[in-house]
Amino acid sequence: MSTTTVETSAQETRTGRTADPKGGIRRRGDNSLLGSLASHGILIVGSLIALFPIAWLIFLSLGPDKDDYLHPGDIWGKMTFDNYSFVLTETNFFDWLKSSLIVSLGTTVIGVMIAATTGYAVSRMRFPGYRKFMWVLLVTQMFPIAVLIVPMYQILSEFQLIDTYLGLILVYCSTAVPYCAWLLKGYFDTIPFEIDEAGRVDGLSPFGTFFRLILPLAKPGLAVAAFYSFITAFGEVAFASTFMLSDTKYTFAVGLQSFVSEHDAQRNLMAATAVLVAIPVSAFFYLVQKNLVTGLTAGGTKG
Repeated sequence: MSTTTVETSAQETRTGRTADPKGGIRRRGDNSLLGSLASHGILIVGSLIALFPIAWLIFLSLGPDKDDYLHPGDIWGKMTFDNYSFVLTETNFFDWLKSSLIVSLGTTVIGVMIAATTGYAVSRMRFPGYRKFMWVLLVTQMFPIAVLIVPMYQILSEFQLIDTYLGLILVYCSTAVPYCAWLLKGYFDTIPFEIDEAGRVDGLSPFGTFFRLILPLAKPGLAVAAFYSFITAFGEVAFASTFMLSDTKYTFAVGLQSFVSEHDAQRNLMAATAVLVAIPVSAFFYLVQKNLVTGLTAGGTKG
């Protein structure tokens, strides 16, 4: 092997380029045309699979008859927005919206606050049983909802919290807090401990350090925890249908059940309501989307 060949190979190694058989130079990591077409094809197919249920739901919501889902081809000739106008004017839609937002936002604020303080305490402080404490939180997620409904109903009855927003918020927090605490604990582990020490040098208390220094750095993790808490409360059915007794206090998930009776199901109205229900969730996702990916990836770097 000549000196020129050795120098050329070394230069290609340093620059990360390889010679193309056709005489061109291809950078390391560049995909071939076939690989690029395959990857884009897979992404297109995956996107279509994800979007098809949403498009199908919107399409069915435009059918005027409750049995149009059996003959979807007939909807093309009679599309109408009457289902949406009926849901907005003839049902308790706005009461369901108010209840859903109160419960979901309340669960998000209270749940994330409790989970953040719990995750930070376990991440920074070494008290007896701190490891077992996190495992206890994880064990609480193992019990099915059917097992928890009866004892929770008795507890809420004793505190006169049946058919109240606060009672349902506390029930949802019992589900959201354990997972969010684990998530935020992993995220707080990625924040250097030197920041806490700098806060103490500046005269901040532990709470001051947490609220003024740590929380601003943990926004991506908080966004993920907030999104999870919001979705958990917004779409839950079993607890809401058991603990909320007034029609005006039903959440969206429970309100959808009013379109289903023992012998009938108004699927066109259910589809229209489901489309309207998705709007608040989509808006909330839009607000936190910038921090979701960062929070999901960073929270898993340390245990």
